Amino acid sequence: MAVTTWRKAIQEALYGIDGFYRRHRPADHFATSANRSAVFAEAIVRVLRRVDAALGHPEELTVVDIGAGSGELLSAVLALSTDPVDNSVDNPVDKSFADRLRPVCVELRHRPVGLDPRIEWRDLPPSRVTGAVLACEWLDNVPLDVATVDEGGRVCAELVDPVSGATTTGEAVDDEWLSTWWPLSEPGQRAEIGRPRDLAWAGIVSTVKRGVALAVDYGHTRTHRPPFGTLAGFAAGRELPPVPDGSRDITAHVAMDAVAAAGVAAGARTTSLARQREALRELGFSAERPPLAMASQDPAGYLRALARVGEVAELTDPYGLGAHWWLLQRVSC
Repeated sequence: MAVTTWRKAIQEALYGIDGFYRRHRPADHFATSANRSAVFAEAIVRVLRRVDAALGHPEELTVVDIGAGSGELLSAVLALSTDPVDNSVDNPVDKSFADRLRPVCVELRHRPVGLDPRIEWRDLPPSRVTGAVLACEWLDNVPLDVATVDEGGRVCAELVDPVSGATTTGEAVDDEWLSTWWPLSEPGQRAEIGRPRDLAWAGIVSTVKRGVALAVDYGHTRTHRPPFGTLAGFAAGRELPPVPDGSRDITAHVAMDAVAAAGVAAGARTTSLARQREALRELGFSAERPPLAMASQDPAGYLRALARVGEVAELTDPYGLGAHWWLLQRVSC
């Protein structure tokens, strides 16, 4: 059995030459808020409009989607962003919201055929952003190492065979990140060492000149860390064992409080951390059914309203997508 660290194995399994994300379209394997929901895209538009107003309606408002898949989210954002912000002839910023948007997808895969030509496609984010940077279910795919407590109570590195997924205990580790954010003590406990996610997020926040950085992901905080970690595999709509052989997505929930602290260290001035269901309610979304009288007065409208309610309900389900965290950090905004 040829073992290696989880971080190296995940990096190769997801982003290597034959890695999962090099060969597969994510939407073909699992549904996310970003790639399946028009309501989620509408929520992002509402966030962008608030940022636009807070920044004084700049000439160009950049919106960057990190780990953009096939560009589904920003395509939907553009489609929903056609209303003018201000039609006043006295306002020097008199271009529509959509016209001022500069949408940027950041993704390792090649640009999809037929993508809206207004969307810029690149493999690295812009270095200076006035607007918003979005990371929707991206941090959970940043490779990281795993630690475990052996029978003698030592905190050790966990190693993995990339072919079989079999694990073994490596050398003892004395890790400051674990001590600060996810201390281990009992034999059998496991933890994902989130330092690479913190560094990745700090890098994202540092690109924001004026505006916000928004991370949406499954996660946890120190008061509710999972005792045995969350490492999992996904493919073809099913959860699978986390075998890092390139055949499946490998993911782990994000230590959101640690990531938030890294964002503050990188320049974020204020931080909001809430569950997706709470964030969507604050943005004005409701899963309340339309009045029954509407069914006879406007049957088609009633069916559309019901469909929308169902979509909001799915996004706010506390046992599903509603359990996502929204980490919003503001820089000079």
